[in-house]
Amino acid sequence: MPAVSQVRILIFAKAPAPGRVKTRPIPALGAEGAARLAGRLLSHALKQALAADLGPVEICASPAPEHPDWQPWLPALRELGPRGSSVAWSDQGEGDLGACLARSARGYLDAGEPVLLMGTDCPALSYQHLRQAATMLDQHQAALIPARDGGYVLLGLRTFHPSLFTAMPWSSPDVTNLTLERLGHLNWRVWVGEALADIDVPTDLDLLSP
Repeated sequence: MPAVSQVRILIFAKAPAPGRVKTRPIPALGAEGAARLAGRLLSHALKQALAADLGPVEICASPAPEHPDWQPWLPALRELGPRGSSVAWSDQGEGDLGACLARSARGYLDAGEPVLLMGTDCPALSYQHLRQAATMLDQHQAALIPARDGGYVLLGLRTFHPSLFTAMPWSSPDVTNLTLERLGHLNWRVWVGEALADIDVPTDLDLLSP
């Protein structure tokens, strides 16, 4: 693989606990099936982050990593990735998604460490996408890969600004457009990738590989 500047990948993940995660597909899959789907998506996201080989990988967990909901999944997650790779864990903390994203990213960005922020809902987001976004951060302050539903599946940053995370209508079709509008107000250089599909509602399940 060609050399790519190092970034920290922060994966925002909920524990795959029945009835507490992937609630919108529950009518189609049941609570247990939806939890298994969440676990499958998390494993895929972690594999891609490790395969990108960009630097530290961190799971920003909800609830906190020591919560019992995580315990059934920890052994399998620790087995993922090349031998010798390690994954850090942190607590997302309280507040809406914007507060959690800002809290997890700010310290690294203020210390001069670029970050890629990603969730676990997009099985189409590959390690190639992550490497491309990291490359684009060499010449841009931000890199964004939209979701087809109007959100985004990845946000890469070299600099922190609170406007990207506050008073954002999360889980609405306006997130990408508002984020790009705010980035424009900051006069930052922004790279935007091709929109990808994520898995949120029962009709999205057809996008999953067998």
